[in-house]
Amino acid sequence: MKQFQTAVVLGAGAFGTSVAFVLAQNFKRVVIKVRSQDIYDEIKRGENTTYLPGQAIPAEIVPALTWEELHKLTQGEVELVVSGLPTSAIRPFFRENVGEIKKFLSKGIPFVSLAKGIDTETLELPDDMFADYLGEYEDQLTYLSGPSFAKEILDKQITLVSLAGRSRATLLKASDMLHTDFFKCFPTYDVKGVLLGGALKNVLAIAGGIIEGLGYNHNTRAAMITRGIVEMLRYGVVFNARPETFYGFSGMGDLILTSTGELSRNKQFGIEIAKGRKPEEIIKSTRSVVEGYKTTKAAFELAQKYEIRARLFQGMYMVLYKDMAPADLIGELMKMPAKFDGE
Repeated sequence: MKQFQTAVVLGAGAFGTSVAFVLAQNFKRVVIKVRSQDIYDEIKRGENTTYLPGQAIPAEIVPALTWEELHKLTQGEVELVVSGLPTSAIRPFFRENVGEIKKFLSKGIPFVSLAKGIDTETLELPDDMFADYLGEYEDQLTYLSGPSFAKEILDKQITLVSLAGRSRATLLKASDMLHTDFFKCFPTYDVKGVLLGGALKNVLAIAGGIIEGLGYNHNTRAAMITRGIVEMLRYGVVFNARPETFYGFSGMGDLILTSTGELSRNKQFGIEIAKGRKPEEIIKSTRSVVEGYKTTKAAFELAQKYEIRARLFQGMYMVLYKDMAPADLIGELMKMPAKFDGE
């Protein structure tokens, strides 16, 4: 027996579709707001072929191209809104559609964002961006992040993630709506820590791909992960994030998954970089968003602005934006003098 009536998911990318699948276990209907006819037609046929080929989508998940169609499908019974928008799409979408989202939030329902990134122009995290448009509903806003490949969620592999927000009541309500026998959210108040971990680990996942592409193996990857966490903690200090958050699902957990797992878009991007391909060429060849590419630039600029000692993140910027050879980056990092941490 389904507990809830209707959920709305904004965006039909791989992760948005996978969370829609989770919700379909508990909701009688999940409406995905899509923007392209081809994705709309695919979901109508029971499969998001573009982003999750070969993965069946249950009948409870239905697409909507327009707001008019969405409102007809939901019939005023919406109990949860999930944003599957990538960080770069948040402002363009909300500039045009904020009024529609407020219609839902004015009824007191929770809002869950899946975005993992940092705005390259303002250096803001997603919570700052949503606050600009939905500030009066801040207690209803939550942020989900953690080790979670979309394909494995649809395969019902056990998945544990963090869900961050300001309101205990909202976090518990949203966690309950997302809880299944294979998917579980752990609530936390550390919004900045969860969002930073979710964003910065994508840069290190690209580094993991580069390491593999250059022929290095487990020792090298373990060293990168260990040093990467150290540098992530330094970013956390600037944002007053809790150190323990970076050792949880949205930090260490997600970093290990995306820098080692074969399903990681960011890792695959890094492997292609190691082959000598240019970032722009790789990005143009896929509809999937490689969040770590833009986040690398934002992380570099944050390090410059706040004087964060982050040689690994700065080195990744040099590789992706200044044509530094990946092998040269590893050589430079190995030449660094050995220091006690904090010196």
